[in-house]
Amino acid sequence: MGILKKLLLFIVAVIGILLIAGLFVKKDFAVEREVIINKPEAEVFSYIKLVKNQDHFSVWNRKDPQMKKEYKGTDGEVGFVYAWESTNPEVGKGEQEIVKIAEMDRIDMKLHFKEPFEAEDKAFFTTEPLSSNPANQTIVRWGFKGHMDYPMNLMMLTFDMNKEIGGALETGLNDLKVILEK
Repeated sequence: MGILKKLLLFIVAVIGILLIAGLFVKKDFAVEREVIINKPEAEVFSYIKLVKNQDHFSVWNRKDPQMKKEYKGTDGEVGFVYAWESTNPEVGKGEQEIVKIAEMDRIDMKLHFKEPFEAEDKAFFTTEPLSSNPANQTIVRWGFKGHMDYPMNLMMLTFDMNKEIGGALETGLNDLKVILEK
């Protein structure tokens, strides 16, 4: 058997093993980070429920200041849609919609990524007054839940969602803290 044939069989075997492994790799992921902000919950919640304010603290929104943005509906209300389009592959094209608001508690959003890949994910913010000092401190949690179909879930073997997405959430929350505590 020639060296080229052996190499081809090896490559086919490796691909086959990866595809079989993908059947057993998890497809869902969830990442969450939190920060304590030295402001009352009402002030914090009023700020984060406005999606346009994410331009000031979201890592992804700041990656391309020139990206095209469109808005539908009233910001801070259920049904508001923020659409973006960027030539930066780290930003891509997609939409974010507010799907549920529980005042002074939680904001749920649906994310529809269109480019560089198709995906439907969920994001949320929660606020909670810090029990030891409820009038002046608020715990803010920012979370992201997603799903990767087979065989795309193989990326989770090499891409640490908790580290990558969690790092962006943490940076964004720290920037939010700076903004709100000015």
